[in-house]
Amino acid sequence: MDISKDILLEIYDRMVTTRFFSERINEFFIKGIMHGTTHLSVGEEASGVASCMALDKGDYTTSTHRGHSHAIGRGMEVIKIMAELFGKVTGCSKGKGGSMHLADFDKGHLGSNGVVGGGFAIATGAALTQKMKDTGKIVLCFFGDGASNEGSFHESLNMASVWKLPVIFFCENNLYGVSTPVSKSMNIKDVAVRAKSYGIPSYIIDGNDAVEVYKTTREAAKYCRSGQGPVIIEAKTYRYLGHSKSDECEYRCAEEVNRWKKKDPIIIFKNYLIENNIANQIEIKRIEDKALKEIDLAVEFAKNSPNPPLNALTEDVYA
Repeated sequence: MDISKDILLEIYDRMVTTRFFSERINEFFIKGIMHGTTHLSVGEEASGVASCMALDKGDYTTSTHRGHSHAIGRGMEVIKIMAELFGKVTGCSKGKGGSMHLADFDKGHLGSNGVVGGGFAIATGAALTQKMKDTGKIVLCFFGDGASNEGSFHESLNMASVWKLPVIFFCENNLYGVSTPVSKSMNIKDVAVRAKSYGIPSYIIDGNDAVEVYKTTREAAKYCRSGQGPVIIEAKTYRYLGHSKSDECEYRCAEEVNRWKKKDPIIIFKNYLIENNIANQIEIKRIEDKALKEIDLAVEFAKNSPNPPLNALTEDVYA
């Protein structure tokens, strides 16, 4: 499967934008400029972005509490994401949702979810809609390794399998559910083997290899579009920072973190682009500078945006 230069460079653009965005957000939380909580995906940019880039226009995604890479991967405006984290009315959820509630229906992004495993049923329902309306579109459902132990995981996979729904269940396995290593929460090595019990195909891939992520997701999407039913993709990856802003990672050793940093997805992809004559150092630097400028403009936009008015408390409320 050949990938065009334009797509490869756009993947790199969105990956570095995600990294710079996350690093800036981390800085703001440390300084007390932002409030609430956030879950950063530093180290997981390839799995989050390249999978989204493999979708077609009109396809759908459901995300997790660690969803910044998914939102940026789907092409959501960084200024609106930044404004949302600042709690401003110009945010993608009008400043009411924060980090864990990023959505843009126009981009097909049905939203992040603060509930572990909360996206399974939403994605399955959205996939059922695509099948009933014969739209030809599919749904990509992100989840973490810990969420695969939720009942909603098994219920949704069973229904999607029986009804042959066009949904990719995409596991970003970063080896920890908060502070619990996967070896202590499940008696299997790979989440993807659970696909066998539902009679659906699965892939286990290097989640830090953007090219492998893109190609595998495209292949899985083709299978789903053909009407054969769901697929599981398990991307092995790693988060460099804590589970959330209050997590100091005392359960991990520096050696482990440094070992994974040697497999940094952005460095791997940058080297791939240069070694295959897809981009040179000047083009790479231009993309990175553009991404940094976009983050700076987003911060300025967010800081200068108004807070939601008091009467907004009674808007968008359903009974």
